Amino acid sequence: MVTPCDVPVGVITGDDVVTLLKHAKDNGYAIPAFNCTSSSSANAVMEAAAKNNSPVMIQASNGGAQFYAGKSIKDKNACAAGSVALALHVRAMAPYYGIPVIMHSDHCAKKLLPWFDGMLEADETYFAQYGVPLFSSHMLDLSEEPDEENIAICVEYFKKMAPMKIWLEMEIGITGGEEDGVNNEDIDPEKLYTSPEQVFSVYEALSPIGDFFSIAAAFGNVHGVYKPGNVSLSPEKLVTHQAYAKEKLSSADDKPIFLVMHGGSGSTDAEIDTAVGAGVVKMNVDTDTQWAYWNGCREFVSENWDYMQGQIGNPKGADKPNKKFYDPRVWVRKAEEGMIERCAVSMTKLKCKDTFPVKKPESGSLPIYGFKPVAHPVRDILDGVKGMIAGNK
Repeated sequence: MVTPCDVPVGVITGDDVVTLLKHAKDNGYAIPAFNCTSSSSANAVMEAAAKNNSPVMIQASNGGAQFYAGKSIKDKNACAAGSVALALHVRAMAPYYGIPVIMHSDHCAKKLLPWFDGMLEADETYFAQYGVPLFSSHMLDLSEEPDEENIAICVEYFKKMAPMKIWLEMEIGITGGEEDGVNNEDIDPEKLYTSPEQVFSVYEALSPIGDFFSIAAAFGNVHGVYKPGNVSLSPEKLVTHQAYAKEKLSSADDKPIFLVMHGGSGSTDAEIDTAVGAGVVKMNVDTDTQWAYWNGCREFVSENWDYMQGQIGNPKGADKPNKKFYDPRVWVRKAEEGMIERCAVSMTKLKCKDTFPVKKPESGSLPIYGFKPVAHPVRDILDGVKGMIAGNK
């Protein structure tokens, strides 16, 4: 059994993220990153992590954040606001589940950089108040741009993130399929495979700034849902990337780079094992949990169809109420249970199950409002003096 990683529960940031991901890389497991679009799906993910004694990542996509904010909100900052709302919810509730959570934002293409800027602004404001950023990590996906531009923009943003110790995930090489409005279904197949030289060029550019970054290197990955074997993955290429970096760095570490896997639907267990063994510390999961959430609801509705055709009247009588069936707390919970089961599958496949014994707090021990500003003695004194002066006028 893996010796548990020494990180706190709740949303973790900075050095704790580095510690956890290094623990994963060194001990041969990866952490699933589940896309969440509601407090319901976020709670399901955290419940699954607690039930499976596992750390977990919760991530907001641009489209998912818009949904969280409300589809009717057309403000240009709606996606950033939705992401912030999800992050605040996870921060408030994660300690109750007794597991460490990495709060992450998913693919951000060049056209979506205003969304990224909005989240960074929230990070900076939160950092000034609480001494840690709101999010644990962010992803820049500029893989559609030329490598030079991709890396240059990542460097620019990483310099902004480094003082707050926010983890950066970047992508070089393109993931096929369609995800959140970015369509790569007709991409040149050669671009689905990143070279060792490309990966190392990212490392060379980012490592002088900080060590808290990971690289999503393409090895034939495709977003969407596919039967195992229908996607031509080459996870062994990741082994080559690590070997190349090890040689270039004269490193004693066989896996000097933190790698990420996207488009995991349809991957065989053997392909996932190879990827994790090659230093993949995170795998995105979305399509499969979308289905699982819906399927939990679908099965409940199917089993109780005759009780869900009206508020009154069912097989037990024309005047019998059906509230216990159509109450959203009933069928949404069934959706959550379906998602919880599927999250457990990912945790088992990625070998993170039972790597972090849950540490649920004693009932009533957590503060209801767990956001405590950091002390600023000098600023507080100045504010006090200003208040006194204002009061004497």
